Amino acid sequence: MILVINPGSTSTKVAIFEDDVKKVQETLRHDVEELERFNDLMEQEDFRKEAILKFVESNGYKLEDFDAIACRGGILPPLESGTYIVNEEMVDYLKNKTRVKHASNLAAVIGYSLSGGKIPVYITDPVSVDEMIDEARLSGIPEIERLSLAHALNIKAVAREVANQLGKRYEELNMVVAHLGGGISVTAHEKGRMIDVNNANDEGPFSPERTGELPVGDVAKLCFSGKYTKEELKKMFIGKGGVVAYLGTNDVKKVMEEGTEEEKFIIDAMVYQIAKEIGGMCAVLKGKVDAIVITGGIANNVEVVEKIKSYVFKFAPVFSVPGEFEMEALAKGALRVLKGEEEAKIWGEKK
Repeated sequence: MILVINPGSTSTKVAIFEDDVKKVQETLRHDVEELERFNDLMEQEDFRKEAILKFVESNGYKLEDFDAIACRGGILPPLESGTYIVNEEMVDYLKNKTRVKHASNLAAVIGYSLSGGKIPVYITDPVSVDEMIDEARLSGIPEIERLSLAHALNIKAVAREVANQLGKRYEELNMVVAHLGGGISVTAHEKGRMIDVNNANDEGPFSPERTGELPVGDVAKLCFSGKYTKEELKKMFIGKGGVVAYLGTNDVKKVMEEGTEEEKFIIDAMVYQIAKEIGGMCAVLKGKVDAIVITGGIANNVEVVEKIKSYVFKFAPVFSVPGEFEMEALAKGALRVLKGEEEAKIWGEKK
């Protein structure tokens, strides 16, 4: 039995798996007013832990029933893909040293506390997975390095799923995987390594809420125009950019179903940019591509997927795996270790 923990800003997703079969899953909603009484994110540890314990007990389980606890990976320094043992050093880093305050940082901290040292605790494929080749890191300005920031957990999970459908191991294939959500990550995978990504915050296609790449000269003019503060500009780029900047909504499904031709044109432009990014990643793989995979929430929209396919279908077979599979991915990561199919990595902060 595996207990899976995945915190969000105002909720905590929890699930119980028996091997790779989900027995129960629930999203524990946390009242915003209750969360506001905590001055720091890590002060929420006991509050959320108590809610998880109630979930476990209400479903007829005890902590000692679990063979492992699988947790969403927090904001760690860049690291290789895989499943990592949660240890004291990782917990200390997430509690006291990470530079980014993010709800996912709580997962391993809570899991480690629940385990009491008696149950192995793991994280799998956190956001900071970095397997980029050296050529991909150069930006054109020595002071700026391209970063690997992508929806790694879901991307790796669907890549493995498609590999299974093809009767192969993920490590045997070359793939391009596009995760289409509020932000968009398009990634090149060479024999099990994610060798290039568009930083979903700063690069690639515009998305429902983000601008993606911008003409750098015009951005510089905007920054020094005196019209906007730094925080206002950041919000324009991430949160209020992309589709929502043009249409006042980030709801792609609604635009495709109810929008005017002019409004649908904005989605067509987003599709165009997604396809262009996929084509670029096919070039990164030197044209040797076994599969193109489209995933994330937007992949639920068949019309959008078909539009993307119309651009890229000649590069490789295109697979659509709509939605997100984070809970399943976390459980399967722990399960691979428990079954001896994968050796858990030991995390240590680089000195």
